[in-house]
Amino acid sequence: MAPDPNRAGTSASTSAPKDDAVTKKKVENEDLSDEDLALKQQLDLYVERVQDSDTGLQKVALENMRQEIRSSTSSMTSVPKPLKFLRPHYGTLKAYYETMAESDLKKYLADILSVLALTMSAEGERESLKYRLLGSEGDIGSWGHEYVRNLAGEIAQEYTKRQGEEVPIDDLMQLVQQIVAFHMKHNAEPEAVDLLMEVEDLGMLSAHVDKTNFKRTCLYLTSSARYLPGPDDMLVLDIAYSIYNQFEEYPNALQIALFMDNMQHVREVFSSCNDLLRKKQFCYMLARHGITFELDEDMAADDEDREVLQDIINNSKLNEGYLTLARDIEVMEPKSPEDIYKAHLLDGRASAGASVDSARQNLAATFVNAFVNAGFGQDKLMTVSSDSTSSTSSGNWLFKNKEHGKTSAAASLGMILLWDVDSGLAQLDKYFHSNDNHVIAGALLGVGIVNCSIKNDCDPAMALLGDYTDKEDASIRIGAIMGLGIAYAGSQNEQLREKLTGVLNDSKASLDVLAFAAISLGLIFVGSCNEEIAQAIIYTLMDRSESELGEPLTRLLPLGLGLLYLGKQDSVEATAEVSKTFNEKIRKYCDMTLLSCAYAGTGNVLKVQNLLGHCSQHLDKGETHQGPAVLGIAMVAMAEELGLEMAIRSLEHLLQYGEQNIRRAVPLALGLLCISNPKVNVMDTLSRLSHDTDSEVAMAAVISLGLIGAGTNNARIAGMLRNLSSYYYKDTSLLFCVRIAQGLVHLGKGLLTLNPYHSDRFLLSPTALAGLITMLHACLDMKAIVLGKYHYVLYFLVLAMQPRMLLTVDKNLRPLSVPVRVGQAVDVVGQAGRPKTITGFQTHSTPVLLAAGDRAELATEKYLPLSPILEGFVILKENPDYREE
Repeated sequence: MAPDPNRAGTSASTSAPKDDAVTKKKVENEDLSDEDLALKQQLDLYVERVQDSDTGLQKVALENMRQEIRSSTSSMTSVPKPLKFLRPHYGTLKAYYETMAESDLKKYLADILSVLALTMSAEGERESLKYRLLGSEGDIGSWGHEYVRNLAGEIAQEYTKRQGEEVPIDDLMQLVQQIVAFHMKHNAEPEAVDLLMEVEDLGMLSAHVDKTNFKRTCLYLTSSARYLPGPDDMLVLDIAYSIYNQFEEYPNALQIALFMDNMQHVREVFSSCNDLLRKKQFCYMLARHGITFELDEDMAADDEDREVLQDIINNSKLNEGYLTLARDIEVMEPKSPEDIYKAHLLDGRASAGASVDSARQNLAATFVNAFVNAGFGQDKLMTVSSDSTSSTSSGNWLFKNKEHGKTSAAASLGMILLWDVDSGLAQLDKYFHSNDNHVIAGALLGVGIVNCSIKNDCDPAMALLGDYTDKEDASIRIGAIMGLGIAYAGSQNEQLREKLTGVLNDSKASLDVLAFAAISLGLIFVGSCNEEIAQAIIYTLMDRSESELGEPLTRLLPLGLGLLYLGKQDSVEATAEVSKTFNEKIRKYCDMTLLSCAYAGTGNVLKVQNLLGHCSQHLDKGETHQGPAVLGIAMVAMAEELGLEMAIRSLEHLLQYGEQNIRRAVPLALGLLCISNPKVNVMDTLSRLSHDTDSEVAMAAVISLGLIGAGTNNARIAGMLRNLSSYYYKDTSLLFCVRIAQGLVHLGKGLLTLNPYHSDRFLLSPTALAGLITMLHACLDMKAIVLGKYHYVLYFLVLAMQPRMLLTVDKNLRPLSVPVRVGQAVDVVGQAGRPKTITGFQTHSTPVLLAAGDRAELATEKYLPLSPILEGFVILKENPDYREE
């Protein structure tokens, strides 16, 4: 038995009288089983031997001690027995270590002390690491997982301390090298990545990834990038990109390149992949993301192939795919607004008021008809049906609308023929010969809508609309300018830059023309940080008189400026400085708009706090800048689920404490956060606000109910809106909003979505977000813009419309029906093993609809998908290893 004073680890032996300690020891020993007692005595003996003068004995004792500790670290639940029994001797061994001469034995003892420190050392002492660095160079993994994890934690602290003191870190890095290798071999990739992030050396990863673990590693890297401050996030993504490239997982590499908005990387992916089929799949991904991209010789050598690929990027087959889906689900039958209103389900009083043909109700019906039949190519109001007897249809409906109402009516034909350029232009042609300027304006806008997100070599939109931007009549100019903005969104077309900046510099142009020119420039050059356009818009803003700055449409000028910097973070700073010199009427408004656009979709917490700060001030009635600040919170926080939930909670608080101008923007912000994703808590909040005493709050809430249910056919929202239509049957403005919302809920008969996020909520389509933001900013002043004569701003939503489908095609790009499982997506980042990625699934055969938060996986082994994420168009190739049972 070791002599008592050796128990330096506990203070009991020193302070209490001797005999107390003896009795205590006896009691302790009686609790142990025979085995444990033998082990305890054995270890006590080793400790004594270690302090022996004979080096041979010391060596044997250390060897045995090491064996005991190693063989028992396998248990997970409790402190291993040897560590428990050696606790009392920790102090003794530490003291003895200090007295030893330098030798291999001393290093041996340091190894053991390092392991003992795992349970013994005080918080923050980092003794485990200290003795590890003093010990022998051997393999650390043999001491068990827990020991390695503890070391990693201590290294991170030590690294931060040394960086502060500027002490060399080479010895630490060697240890990191060992730990990372150990983690990567033992399926603990997230821990390896975490350690490397702490010591700022992610480059080390590429040496340790292999075929078995690169997917999990990259998954963890990409999902953690959202929570890292810049520029670290881009570094992390860059490493994930290069790992994917290294293992030829090109579709994933392409997604990361798109996320970083790095066109150089996109080109690399195309050049490094030789498989034509895979390239076609890349093209589908680019088309869905909505960017303009020109292929060159390096990316596709053969001319014919290049033409096929460019066709896919240009989205020329989008309409075909969408109609394939519609036929499969059997919803080709056109619907009239009455089918949507379902007035027969309501009690008498509401339907009685509806029989009167009011221009406002007809305008609402125009929009509902356009939204519901979007892209189907046929409806009951605008398109001429095949039997010629019903000559009453098209022409008559157009003239059931007054003046500017005709603009929206003519443009609605473009929406019905969405993505079908040839027949769209043919059917719109008749309106160009009209002698009513409003009808021509609508036809121009309709051409823009038909061409939305479709690129075409012969540029029909430019050819048709180009000459109209300089006409005398303001409404015609607006139609042409807005049409060009929608048709060429994101294309960064230089010809249009000259044309539209010319409009901005036109001293005779009215304010509304300037506002739409700024927005169109913002859309065409979205996220491009183009200096010249920024200059042009800034000058336009500076030239406005006091009275003009008070006009409702002026709010679109700063927005056009903001769209140029959409999601580009710091690049906005120079422009933001300039905006501080503006007239104080618009200075803050501009500041908020620029800030919220620049950080849109980044999830930057500091910016959300900043915007919340602006919303917490109680200001005079005339202040308008809090509206964009509230929308900004939603724009920044929509990036990931956690931030989204937090933002919803913060917006609830703003509703309770904010002034009226904030309360009016909150429903719109909620609408943006849950767009096409009807969360029950948000639905209830909006339902409550739709009966608010302030009519502007109620209108915003009603429109937002439409936005969160957009394209979902959600029965609960449809019911709420029907009840609201009978509740507000006397209030034409609110009834108009209810109708618009009803149209949105049944968008494309439930086949479309407005969500700007795609590819498992990873990528954000800039043009889609730009369209949504523009429409929401216009809704900040409902009465003057949407209910005034600029109701066609609602058509900006077309930029965000996309079929929410999964359509599988074979190698010849023809639809191919295969069974797929569709269920709620599960986040499997960093989980052990191969967990299921979806839950509560049902099996359908493609094409299928995907709701928000749904994910699909193939239910057959016969085919292999060429895209890791089953959304939109997915090419399948036959599995060579498949055998029929």
